[in-house]
Amino acid sequence: MPADSSLPDQPEESGPFFSRWMKESREIIPGLIIATVIAIAARYISEHQGGPVMLYALLIGMAVHSIYEDGNCQAGLSFAAKKVLRLGVILLGLRVSFAQILELGWQTLALVILSVLAMLFVGLIVARLLGRSASFGLLTGGAVGICGASAALAISSVLPSSKENEQNTLFTVIAVTALSTLAMILYPSIGQMFGLNDVQLGIFFGATIHDVAQVVGAGFAVSDSAGEIGTVVKLMRVMMLLPVIFIISLWSAKWLHAKGKATTATLEAKAPVPYFAFGFAALVVVNSLGWIPETPRLILVDASTWCLVIAISALGVMTTLKTLVSLGHQHLFVIVAETLLLLGGIILAIKYLL
Repeated sequence: MPADSSLPDQPEESGPFFSRWMKESREIIPGLIIATVIAIAARYISEHQGGPVMLYALLIGMAVHSIYEDGNCQAGLSFAAKKVLRLGVILLGLRVSFAQILELGWQTLALVILSVLAMLFVGLIVARLLGRSASFGLLTGGAVGICGASAALAISSVLPSSKENEQNTLFTVIAVTALSTLAMILYPSIGQMFGLNDVQLGIFFGATIHDVAQVVGAGFAVSDSAGEIGTVVKLMRVMMLLPVIFIISLWSAKWLHAKGKATTATLEAKAPVPYFAFGFAALVVVNSLGWIPETPRLILVDASTWCLVIAISALGVMTTLKTLVSLGHQHLFVIVAETLLLLGGIILAIKYLL
């Protein structure tokens, strides 16, 4: 009789789960470390040399694309591009409060809501006119209308998953980051050319410039008043991320069903309501009620930025410059057209409606 035949059967209740968890962790860690190291490098360069951290993260990531060919890091990069991204979007809720939104009145709130909806509509129309997909139109419209790279990443996470979507997302992040930096330089002169005062300039910057950092840069370069108002208006746009994610997620699920590309299991996995959006909404409420002390809140806000930079670093590693260039100039025309239409529409609204 074998020596161990008399031993009782070992309990397996936790064994399979623990083994699976350890296996998944080992698969995730290499790619996650790579994305995190790239994010650290990007933030270091941004803080010491200036420039947009998202763009640095993308460029460094694409420069080391050969790492992606190593199968050991693919699971971790995918985890960073999806799970870490959604955590970053959830933590974005701590940047927004209802008091900030109400401070500037219903007219400014109405302007923000209408401009975001208009950009989504314009994105769809312009994209289709130039032979691009409807999902690309929604992606760019949301990025231009809401909060640039952060919105592009959040919206991408609820669009139909595909290689095309990854390429469109990276292209959008690069384009809106570049245009946002250009806007930070040019928009103060444009606003003053139209005779806007400091309050109007703040609304103008907050309602048109794509990324939060560039809104802050343009606003405070003019005056403290323009900088503070611009930041509040920009955060009002960030608040629109929640309903837009819901709308696009619902459209995405219906598109999959209509195209016959979703089985019952797929539709259940890709529910019309993105659950991470509830986390975003919950933290907006928590921040509005002041339940989190300022120091922990600022730490979590910084953690949100880290999560988004890690996610975009992972996406950068997962693609190449060649794939972005192959998308064609029509992609760029879509984003530039949306940006110019938003610029003109907001100036007219400020001059004649507010």
